[in-house]
Amino acid sequence: MKFKNRTDAGKQLAERLEVTDADHTAVLALPRGGVPLGIEIAEKHQLPFDIILSKKIGHPTHSEYAIGALSEHGDPILDETSAELLDPEWLTTELKRIRNEMARRQRTYSKELTKQTLKGKTVILVDDGIATGMTMKAAIKAVEAQEAETVIVAVPVIPKDTYQELERLVDDVVVIEVPDIFQGAVGAYYMSFPQVDDEEVLDMLHSLD
Repeated sequence: MKFKNRTDAGKQLAERLEVTDADHTAVLALPRGGVPLGIEIAEKHQLPFDIILSKKIGHPTHSEYAIGALSEHGDPILDETSAELLDPEWLTTELKRIRNEMARRQRTYSKELTKQTLKGKTVILVDDGIATGMTMKAAIKAVEAQEAETVIVAVPVIPKDTYQELERLVDDVVVIEVPDIFQGAVGAYYMSFPQVDDEEVLDMLHSLD
């Protein structure tokens, strides 16, 4: 299966989701790619929308390879095998850089958003797809730290092993495609998968009902 674009994937996910208590449910998207999907879900089910900042920690010599992730709340998640080989000074510097970038994004996006209180709520975490799951795991820890009662992950595509791992971490994982053999990148499952920049995110947030 290939999704036309992120909006198409978001519409399909929104159809898969069942919301039983809209008054105590919130949608949190991982920017930037998760925002258009999260908005589709929030608008269909008439739910409050917010973002949760979570970024991967790329390997120092191969930045696309995730060795961990860091969310706006809590400590970083690190692959233990990779972490043992890292220069501690490099890691400290990289974590500071990521935190600074997340703080910048938070300032940018907060102009268009009302921060949601998550205590006792059902939280639907949305992204445009998952490969290793590192950034989503960091986001899960972040919403748990804010005392969310129920955590649901909603993504269009996810490898089978990561899907099974997340099933053990959260209350539900809502997906459209769980390929036996993952094609290596989320973008392989989209016909159109351009990068989403901050200006596009702000435009989308501004258009929220």
